[in-house]
Amino acid sequence: MSTHAALDPAHGSQTDIVPSATRRSPAYEGYLRSLRRRTRSIQAWQLGTVIVFLVLWEVAPRANWINPMLTSYPSAVARTFMTMLEDGTLVKHSWVTFSETVVGFGGGMLLGTVCAVLLWWSAFLYRVLDPFIVVLNAMPKIALVPIFYIWLGDVASIYAMAIAVSVFITILMLYTGFQAIDPDKIKLVRLFGASRLKVLTKIVLPGSVPTMISTLKVNVGLALVGVVVGEFQAAKAGLGFLIVYGSQIFQMNLVMTAIVVLAGISSLLFIAIQALEMTILRRHGAVGAAT
Repeated sequence: MSTHAALDPAHGSQTDIVPSATRRSPAYEGYLRSLRRRTRSIQAWQLGTVIVFLVLWEVAPRANWINPMLTSYPSAVARTFMTMLEDGTLVKHSWVTFSETVVGFGGGMLLGTVCAVLLWWSAFLYRVLDPFIVVLNAMPKIALVPIFYIWLGDVASIYAMAIAVSVFITILMLYTGFQAIDPDKIKLVRLFGASRLKVLTKIVLPGSVPTMISTLKVNVGLALVGVVVGEFQAAKAGLGFLIVYGSQIFQMNLVMTAIVVLAGISSLLFIAIQALEMTILRRHGAVGAAT
């Protein structure tokens, strides 16, 4: 905080005078403290909920309230996790699922963005394809798993499934965001002679950054779902393969370990998207507006 030195007329000494624009009133300070208390309270409740869930999950099978063969319990899952981590099995399967998710996520976003741009570019094309896109988005994608497996094989079908799950919602969300751009801005730049490509690159795409970030957040989970569903069919590696294999031999420790790792991967991907969001917002000077 910058200060300006001035002479005190009463004592003839130099004092620091803080500009009034940078001062915080007591009421505002109290408001900030209440926000911090509320944030800590929410975090405490979240942590408490996790702890209570883990305690109940540990106690219930051991007390025979529920069959441990059906649910396992946290300490057994932790032992399985450490064993698989030491022999490298967990890293291998986790990396397979993670890499497939990243490729499927990127492919779905790229293909969906290109299609959304084409639909925005041509109103005629949008009118022709809109009902088909809506129907394909609403169709249960799990019905495509055996078809993709027959057409593409056991590896490529997983990538195709991840893309199929996310691409149609990407098209719909981005096209809606493109259409929400202020038409007056578009008219203004067109009056100055901007081409349609300039309108797209200078107005529509920059103005749709919040929509793109929201689409990223949605797709990161959908891509992971698509990968796991694809791995259920006939994969030879991956966390989806571990879940199917563990359920077939009634090893719930293995199933729960794979599910916990999936939750970890999902959290890491979401954190990465949030970091990207903060970076973009800082560059656009919109952090304050976003928070």
